[in-house]
Amino acid sequence: MRIGHFQAVCAPGDFPANLAKVAEGLARAQRERVDIVCFPECLLTGYFSSEGPARASAFAVESPQMDQVLSLTRDCHPTIIVGFNECRGADLYNTALVARAGQLLGTYSKCSAYMPYHRQGREFPVFDHEGLRFGVVICSDGGYVEPSRILALKGARVIFSPHYNYISPDHLLDHFTRVRMDHVARAVENDVWFVRGNQVTLGRDAGLEYQGVGYGDSYILAPNGEVVVRSQRHREDFICADVDPLPTDRAWGMGRSRWSAREFGPLLLEAASGEPGP
Repeated sequence: MRIGHFQAVCAPGDFPANLAKVAEGLARAQRERVDIVCFPECLLTGYFSSEGPARASAFAVESPQMDQVLSLTRDCHPTIIVGFNECRGADLYNTALVARAGQLLGTYSKCSAYMPYHRQGREFPVFDHEGLRFGVVICSDGGYVEPSRILALKGARVIFSPHYNYISPDHLLDHFTRVRMDHVARAVENDVWFVRGNQVTLGRDAGLEYQGVGYGDSYILAPNGEVVVRSQRHREDFICADVDPLPTDRAWGMGRSRWSAREFGPLLLEAASGEPGP
């Protein structure tokens, strides 16, 4: 099975331009025979510091914008994963849609959203492409043990993690190091392929009210934590890799994630409910 990611430039608030990026990445995925292709977090709408522009560009699952996205996939083989600001009633969610062949397979909403205008997602669906089960976490979700572990327990062999990173220069190196180590941990502890799918910003990001660097650095990690392919930094790029959907660590029979949850889950809940130690 071949998986990929398009490290694209986003035009905040410009849905037609961002939809054209999805079309460009989907065409590349077709040429490269990619089965599942990921796009950045909030690519279709942009990522914003304040609620006003986020709400102005957001759209619902039942909307003309969604219909346009689905129409792109109608005659295509790949499954796509692409992010947007979702209107759900009066609430806003940071959501990734999963679609194939003109059909919306489902959505995942960020569970560790830190923009105050975003609601927190609390559902962790898994999806299937011709026998390969996969799941999605978004950006900072990958810094926590539980979201990826839940997906692994549900049988996900690949976890896609769309990002939208625009980092203050003062924190750039720390961010780069911490994110990479988080993702290596998620891959190894769950015995899964892990895709860090970032955007890239060329110049100043019009949606964010600070000066930052959108450097890219997308990559695909093997279950042993090795980087099998990564993007070029500071430019648009398309990466892909062939993955084996079978577990690589068969020593635990049921998989380390499931064994760990069974053996230590009750103890974890007990520890979390108690008073912290000195």
